[in-house]
Amino acid sequence: MTQGQCLCGTVRYEVSGPFGSMTHCHCSMCRKHHGAPFATYVSAPLGAFRWICGEDAVAQFKTESGGMRSFCNHCGSVTPIFEHERGMVFIPAGNLDGELGIKPQRHIFVGSKAPWYEIRDALPQHEEWPPGWDMKVTERPAVVPKEGVAQGSCLCGEVAYEVEGKPDLFMLCHCSRCRRGRSAGHGANMFFQPAKFRWIRGESLVKHYKVPEAQRFTVSFCSKCGSGVPRHGAGLPVALVPAATLDTPIDAKPMARIFVASKAPWLDLYDDVPRYDELPPPEVMAAARPTPPR
Repeated sequence: MTQGQCLCGTVRYEVSGPFGSMTHCHCSMCRKHHGAPFATYVSAPLGAFRWICGEDAVAQFKTESGGMRSFCNHCGSVTPIFEHERGMVFIPAGNLDGELGIKPQRHIFVGSKAPWYEIRDALPQHEEWPPGWDMKVTERPAVVPKEGVAQGSCLCGEVAYEVEGKPDLFMLCHCSRCRRGRSAGHGANMFFQPAKFRWIRGESLVKHYKVPEAQRFTVSFCSKCGSGVPRHGAGLPVALVPAATLDTPIDAKPMARIFVASKAPWLDLYDDVPRYDELPPPEVMAAARPTPPR
């Protein structure tokens, strides 16, 4: 029996194995909803799934294609997707505990991959759905680039922002809080000087959740669709931007993988991005001032 939960612990569930499949999805909808470079889902029969608590805290957002995205309305963590017609449930692996008895089997929608993220493993890659997965592809409107700024938004589009220039830091974070908060294998966070960030619309829709036992760790999400969104304001020394929510290119690459000692056991790393068991040493963090909050 495998257990899973959201970041705040309000939503809890368990699944009896084995899992049927494990897939990395790079589509723009998954990237926006999770605020991560890709989402990783495992599948199981509906009969293998059981809510422990918090089902009443699950909020839903209907996408343009008619599908449902769901999330904890307290902390924004993504919650399982139910396909009753197929008798299946798809669970974000980032919220599951321990070894899962399965490894990722494929990458899908690599045609929509984040331009700053490199796939270095040998898993099969599919531009959209794999052959035989007879499902509709949702076309999302392109965003026209603006000179000097990068634009970003949530899944529903009600929250939007702009940032100027390059980030001071760009980290891929494997800590357990980022994994639960993003419901993914890891987070991908850019840190900007506050003056380089501005909301375009929807700031009033942004909801925040701070982990009680943490000194600073807080996630921000759109209260309408649950997407991870930037954390900015209230005297914060930096603007933290989930890189996967960007709609237009930015001239930046990840500088480090951090908290790799807390890495999900099912995620193997193949790239040459520098790795640190926890935070990088001071000389690396000195690339930006002030130090990003945790």
